[in-house]
Amino acid sequence: MKQIFTSLGLILCLLCSPAFSQGDFADVEVRILPVRDNIFMLVGAGGNITVQTGDQGILIVDTQFAGMSDKILAALAELSDAPLRYIINTHFHGDHVGGNVPLARAGSRISGGNMRRDVTGDTASVIAHESVLLRITTSNENLMDPDGWPTSSYFAGKKDIYFNGEGIRIMHQPRAHTDGDSIVYFRRSDVIAVGDVYRTDAYPFIDTSAGGSIQGLLDAAQSIIDEIIPVYGQDGGTLVIPGHGRLSNLGDVLNWREMLTLIRDRVQAMKDQGMTLQEVIAARPSRDFDPRYGDSERFLTAVYETL
Repeated sequence: MKQIFTSLGLILCLLCSPAFSQGDFADVEVRILPVRDNIFMLVGAGGNITVQTGDQGILIVDTQFAGMSDKILAALAELSDAPLRYIINTHFHGDHVGGNVPLARAGSRISGGNMRRDVTGDTASVIAHESVLLRITTSNENLMDPDGWPTSSYFAGKKDIYFNGEGIRIMHQPRAHTDGDSIVYFRRSDVIAVGDVYRTDAYPFIDTSAGGSIQGLLDAAQSIIDEIIPVYGQDGGTLVIPGHGRLSNLGDVLNWREMLTLIRDRVQAMKDQGMTLQEVIAARPSRDFDPRYGDSERFLTAVYETL
């Protein structure tokens, strides 16, 4: 039963992606957006992809859908002729890991690296929290070949690697969007890729079937804020690449945290008064944010259920 609900959560996430159109990606263009130094953001179908380039090769965060892989590889070739060495997955949903297999197969590991574990050949290394590995290899085992599974997983609070002359810190965010979310901090470049714990185009999808919760999402927002140093006030400085939407800075993430906090507190007050879920939805505690983020029913349901 748990696997059924987990698969349902994956399907819902796929369908909620604005660029998703039943797997037909022929007309989807991959846009390359420079972020800072050797960091780029690829926007196409599904989640944003973060790219780091350098003499040692290419590292990417997330892989979008499998059907986008040829276009993503073409975009990577525009940025560098070096091989793809590392893939970091921020969580297990298909719009962020769907391209793991073709992209990993197109890459190669660094010979003698401490993250080498042969699966079916010389592929790029895939890094993720152990929850991502467990969910990919159990609930979704028929959806992904082992070449796309994480070859290096971590279970503690963080994992550090050093690549292309830059320290990269991968930090677990428990029970947020899912139970296996990671944010990825490129320390020299001062850029954070955060997956779906933060987005700018819609209310968050809290996958309750995969351990997501409103409090975990708030904690993740605070984790991002704790890493950001602005140039002045709330502007400039550390840049944040969201799971979906536009490049952000401290002010954007603070506004996101404020939205999550206010809606959480309103729903909590209504729930404490004995209001049912349907009564809370009808009361529209998110009405002042709906013009910005859209329909809130699914989000309010998850908030209510995880308080």
